[in-house]
Amino acid sequence: MPGRSDPASPTSRDSIELFSARARDYAQFRPVYPEALFDWLAQHCKATEAALDIGAGSGQACLPLQRHFRRVLACDASAQQLTAAAPWQSVERFVADAEQLPIRDARLDLIVVAQALHWFAAPSFFAQARRALKPGGLFCAWCYSLLQIDPALDDIVHKLHGETLAGYWPAGRASVDAGYRDIHPPFARLPVPPFAIEANWRFDQLIGYLRTWSAVTKWQQTHGLDPIATIEQPLREAWGDEQTLRPIRWPLHFLAGYPVQ
Repeated sequence: MPGRSDPASPTSRDSIELFSARARDYAQFRPVYPEALFDWLAQHCKATEAALDIGAGSGQACLPLQRHFRRVLACDASAQQLTAAAPWQSVERFVADAEQLPIRDARLDLIVVAQALHWFAAPSFFAQARRALKPGGLFCAWCYSLLQIDPALDDIVHKLHGETLAGYWPAGRASVDAGYRDIHPPFARLPVPPFAIEANWRFDQLIGYLRTWSAVTKWQQTHGLDPIATIEQPLREAWGDEQTLRPIRWPLHFLAGYPVQ
């Protein structure tokens, strides 16, 4: 069964601990996915009875699914992530490893994995996803690239990502940088429109978001210092008035299709 180009699955335990440490910041500062994406997902499902968000984190993807699916489930290996945000009302949350889903066979119309597939993109996971989906059920995973603001700000952020934090990213992050082109799921691919995340942020929101990066947490644990503090002043100077709202864009990259049963 195909999976990654490199069949070795990344170590997930470190990533669980890194994201658990920043669970509340993750809930507060991570961007919101476009509503049109969830419209598209519902339109390409044969039924809209049940959807599961795997690696749900603080619910950025599963919450919008409630507007389209009668039953929405969310699982994550981190209990802290699942409880960091405000109550999720009708979303059924549970702690589980992606490669050991406690879901009966052929129960789901849709599985989504938002900004998380790179932590567990192994053949054993795809076997679980195929088992849990109904015949003809849709699988869709996505990730987003580095944010885009303007050349001056982008240059500072890119140096943080590729130079300061080099060697501190968990192994799976390389798949995000590749736009998931190195992951090969066992299903016929479905083309997805060129969706992107778009937001208007203040300066403090950008700083809060950068501090949610897993490599930032790892760097800080190693050095005892905050790497964002080292670039905060140059970022502030390039931003201008801290209360100014600046448009920010994150291109999305997708793996979608109908797994062969």
